[in-house]
Amino acid sequence: MPSALELDIQNASTMPDLPGYGQLRYWAEAALAGRRACAQLSIRLVDEPEGADFNRRFRGGSGATNVLSFPYEPLPGVTDCDLIGDLVICAPLVVREAREQEIPLAAHWAHILVHGVLHLLGYDHSDTTAAIEMEGLERHILLELGFPAPYEDK
Repeated sequence: MPSALELDIQNASTMPDLPGYGQLRYWAEAALAGRRACAQLSIRLVDEPEGADFNRRFRGGSGATNVLSFPYEPLPGVTDCDLIGDLVICAPLVVREAREQEIPLAAHWAHILVHGVLHLLGYDHSDTTAAIEMEGLERHILLELGFPAPYEDK
């Protein structure tokens, strides 16, 4: 799944045993495969206070959420930019969700990263039709990565 991906990882989390650069890159490349040949992406791993602050300031939400996507919006006239945007992932929340949902931690990390990258590529789940398309892509990508399909009933 080779791609021309420029990836910046910022680890601002105190959580131990976070996915490494290679894993995060592999999962991001899987989300980009066939959808984007070249991309620049930043991922910031945060703890809950910073995640909650980002959610409040930029989305008007309360508390931390597992992933926030900030798509790059080019300036007028800019058409050839590989920058797709930034992801903020709340590490403790990802770990807690995996535990609560009884799914492998790596599978949930991969799902959250794929979900965020798809948002940066313009996919959303704002209505039923869009959600069906996005969730179908997520299932396909996660299965290709060897993980169980998300959103399946146990």
